[in-house]
Amino acid sequence: MGKGKLAKFADVAANPLVIECPFWQLQKEGFGLKGNWHKDFFHNDNPIILELGCGRGEYTLGLARRYPDRNFIGVDIKGSRIWHGAQEALSEDMKNVGFLRTNIECIDGLFGEGEVSELWLTFSDPQMKKATKRLTSTFFLERYRKFLTDGGIINVKTDSNFLATYTKYLIEKNDLPLMAYTDDLYATDGMDEALTSIQTYYEGMWLEQGIAIKYIQFRLPRAGELKEPDVEIPVDGYRSYGHEVVSTKATRK
Repeated sequence: MGKGKLAKFADVAANPLVIECPFWQLQKEGFGLKGNWHKDFFHNDNPIILELGCGRGEYTLGLARRYPDRNFIGVDIKGSRIWHGAQEALSEDMKNVGFLRTNIECIDGLFGEGEVSELWLTFSDPQMKKATKRLTSTFFLERYRKFLTDGGIINVKTDSNFLATYTKYLIEKNDLPLMAYTDDLYATDGMDEALTSIQTYYEGMWLEQGIAIKYIQFRLPRAGELKEPDVEIPVDGYRSYGHEVVSTKATRK
């Protein structure tokens, strides 16, 4: 029988690799690690890379094992999910891994300017009904700009045709530097082995169902106004909120 949620929450709170900062605490007390992650948490100057919506932390841990000269932080609000990756990292005495339990909407209040070099968005909810909730929307890109290095890298792995299409339109609309794009990662030659050798729980599930994995990599310059694409995008049938939904506007709402 699996460990209960209350026991997992206690483990997470006691785990030195986990930092918890709910929105109310950030608003009331601020966040002492902002701008100080290198010095006070990792104790080195290696690049910091975030995985937003890390779930159980499979990708955060996989990347950290593969690149020991970089620091990785998995971010999620669900303590029962973070528990898995945090316990595994602690048991392996991993020095280049941390987990941050918080709301992604306030992520820009937790890191200083230029403190993060790269983001991973792995199998994020496509949020087909509301653009501002999509992790590749201008709403979030403006937040990422506050702590990413200028031209910092954003990686997107998704099963969602909707999210991949929306993100590609947004990149084109804003003339952002596109570094890589494929609508079928496992059928594309020449991709970095890390993209296929590390899999999340959901990735394995989608692959078993025969759903192609999409991958997008682009850079986010700090300057320039960001605009939402105003296009019709067909929704993902297997994720749709009702059979009557066939398309939606990708505009800011």
